[in-house]
Amino acid sequence: MVTLPTRPLMTLEQRLSTPHLNQTRIERLFLKLAPINVRDGLLGLRVGLPIGGTISLPSRLEIVVADIDETRYDGEAPMDYVRRLSLAKATVVASKIEEGLVLGADTTVAIDDHILEKPTDDEDARRMLKLLSGRWHEVLTGVTLVRRYRKREPMVAVETTKVRFAELSDAEIDWYVSTGEPLDKAGAYGIQEKAALFIEEIQGDYFNVMGLPVRLVYKLIKQA
Repeated sequence: MVTLPTRPLMTLEQRLSTPHLNQTRIERLFLKLAPINVRDGLLGLRVGLPIGGTISLPSRLEIVVADIDETRYDGEAPMDYVRRLSLAKATVVASKIEEGLVLGADTTVAIDDHILEKPTDDEDARRMLKLLSGRWHEVLTGVTLVRRYRKREPMVAVETTKVRFAELSDAEIDWYVSTGEPLDKAGAYGIQEKAALFIEEIQGDYFNVMGLPVRLVYKLIKQA
């Protein structure tokens, strides 16, 4: 568990910790890390926070890794998969605390209804990149919010972004795999890193592809 201190500038922590006019203040927000890099997605929260309104945001952010079985059910659709995992992660963390706002998230890459998880080795990364080459695929993130001290049902939503890769040569694939970047990323690429060279077009939330759909999370927090 990592606690990020509040800073005087409008950083990620301040974005998630600025108190607002609502008298019910969230004391903590617990973030469940998704399989791909949610920390990168969180950088999208460095955009400032509207002043005023009726929402209240947490005084500190704690990152928690919940230990759950992430095995996909037979025949489970990608959207149902990320929805289920985000709910499971948020529920596990929420059961361990007395109060706070819990955010559970799970992101995956899907093409032809096949889920591309993190590659097991270089050859698996090459296989995934060849599958993505010249084609559209989807990045899906399930997001669940649980406000622990209120008797409300969890809020669950899914963000989907479409991404089109350029045609990749074998030399380009070999070079990218040699950088080591694909091995710790679902779908074997990171749009915010060297793979940006290969992205021709996206439809939807860019931050979703990075690991966390910032706009969706903000919208749910306002409703929580």
